[in-house]
Amino acid sequence: MSLESVRAFFAEKAPDISVIESTKSSATVALAAEAYGVEPGRIAKTLSLRVGDRVVLIVTSGTSRMDNRKVKALFGVKPKMLGLHEVADITGHEVGGVCPFGLRTPLPIYCDVSLKAFDIVVPAAGSTHSAVRITPERMAQLTSAEWVDVCDRPQEDTSAYSSSSGLGGAG
Repeated sequence: MSLESVRAFFAEKAPDISVIESTKSSATVALAAEAYGVEPGRIAKTLSLRVGDRVVLIVTSGTSRMDNRKVKALFGVKPKMLGLHEVADITGHEVGGVCPFGLRTPLPIYCDVSLKAFDIVVPAAGSTHSAVRITPERMAQLTSAEWVDVCDRPQEDTSAYSSSSGLGGAG
């Protein structure tokens, strides 16, 4: 169902963008990079956070790590990652396929400036086997996202970013 909501989102708002599917899982940054033939930094991972009584999505470069101090400074409270079931219930997307497109519930979306290092990024598209190729600027425009600086600078060793929690993967 989630993949269909993403397809419907693009059919309505950006019919020139096609959802691409892979036979390989793209549930983590490392898997997504391999599945779509890009470096891990180009994978746009979507973090689902509770900040106070709000839920927000923050889209970052796959090799960036969220800086809790920066997020707290932005929102005024310490962020908490949503639980696995909360993610699916609120976004309509399964963990590993979370993206800012075709959401079940309208949510505030923030794009981290780490994405601006790339001309094209590859966010998930609602499932662990789907994605889109899009410019960071167009993604922000289509989702009415606000640009923020809430991540540490990318590290050289990208293997540490393959989301052991399952929440930071490709989406």
